[in-house]
Amino acid sequence: MIHEVDDALRTMFRTDALAGGQVAVVFDAPTRDWAAKVNAPTVNLYLYDIREDMRRRERGLLNEYDEQGGIVARRRPPRYFKLSYLITAWTKRPEDEHRLLSSLLACLLRYEALPAEQLTGTLGELGVSVPMTVALPPPEDRSFADVWSALGGELKPSLDLVVSVPVTESPVYPAGPRVDEEGIQLGFGEMPPDRSSSADRPTQRMPGGANLPVYGARRGGIASRVAEERPKSSERPEPPGATGSTGSAESTETTE
Repeated sequence: MIHEVDDALRTMFRTDALAGGQVAVVFDAPTRDWAAKVNAPTVNLYLYDIREDMRRRERGLLNEYDEQGGIVARRRPPRYFKLSYLITAWTKRPEDEHRLLSSLLACLLRYEALPAEQLTGTLGELGVSVPMTVALPPPEDRSFADVWSALGGELKPSLDLVVSVPVTESPVYPAGPRVDEEGIQLGFGEMPPDRSSSADRPTQRMPGGANLPVYGARRGGIASRVAEERPKSSERPEPPGATGSTGSAESTETTE
């Protein structure tokens, strides 16, 4: 993955900013010993930092389909990593170095991502964008002076290039078997048909006087006994008040 980004950057610079010039493109660490051996115009792209781009991390899983359109597996989305390059120009004259840096900066500003036609290998097969930024302020936890101090060299004009490259390596989770048109067959067996008539089914007294059938209750069960013990509508006792009024009326007629 990293070497594919190196190849894309080298091809982009040679075909655009450095077209027609005899300038070498290398990826060595610009140490003091290396600088002493440079004897030709050179552009150095030193990869000094690799860290994940947390703003581009996605959650969930991506589906993989077969020829029939069925899901066969699931995997995590690609994770993007920021590759930070320190770009410097090396010639015998500072003016020539500034011209090279100017050409490189103009070339990088023409693209928001690595050209798709220059991506090879895995990056070319993915078909996704590989964004890049140039000359942004460094993060708070890092300064370019610290980079040069770690290299043991003298501070030089440079361009900071950050390429966010996707990495697709992740665990693969196989999907379950595909469900056919008949659906899923459950192994609980079939329920026996209810052959009893509505009159034979036990009922349950509800508020308001409605009798609801109790399905699934067996003869002799609690619901059946409750239904048998309750009085029928024709055998309901009359309210006490109604009985008293009738008796009073009969006694009055007898007196008269």
